[in-house]
Amino acid sequence: MSGSVRIKICGVSHADDARAAVDAGAELVGVNFVPESPRCVDLRVAESICSALGSQAERVAVFRDANWDEIDRVLRRVEFDRVQFHGDESEDDLEAVDLPTIKAVRGADKEAAETYPSAILLLDHPTRGGGQGQVWDWSEAADLIAHGHDVILAGGLDPENVGAALGDLGDYLPWGVDVATGVEGDDYRKDRAKMKAFVAAVRRAEREEE
Repeated sequence: MSGSVRIKICGVSHADDARAAVDAGAELVGVNFVPESPRCVDLRVAESICSALGSQAERVAVFRDANWDEIDRVLRRVEFDRVQFHGDESEDDLEAVDLPTIKAVRGADKEAAETYPSAILLLDHPTRGGGQGQVWDWSEAADLIAHGHDVILAGGLDPENVGAALGDLGDYLPWGVDVATGVEGDDYRKDRAKMKAFVAAVRRAEREEE
């Protein structure tokens, strides 16, 4: 069920949810190490999630303004494929990591796109930031895509609106889409039916663009 738009399920906090995300069709799974987040996991849980994923999906470690010792401690203990930065990190901070990076920015920020040339840009809500499930005008991302930037659409996406969000981009499709809150049930656990519906909506939108 793969397509050109990569699907990232973020904030996975249980190994069972990681397996369900892959079964639903996710290509990237985000594991959260932001202490203030309700989705934050410890190293033991992170190991179980990444072990459950194996090579079936890219494993993404998510940090926000973490010091290098903390990032290094995680990456030496747990095998990840990418690192996502969700704070005020610099391009030098990103380049210090020997893995491909994703940099979250607020909205379709052209200045940020130039500031982080080595990273895929995750475009979240312009003022509310990430992890809160807040919608915004995703159509603003079209200009960045048109200028050759790889972007991941995020911020308030769910199975009901992701198709329209992709449609708002016109003739362009993003590198990927990211969802956390939009596919959750109780206790921040990922809901299997919602994840499947989200993936199906993305693939349906892709076919409509063909």
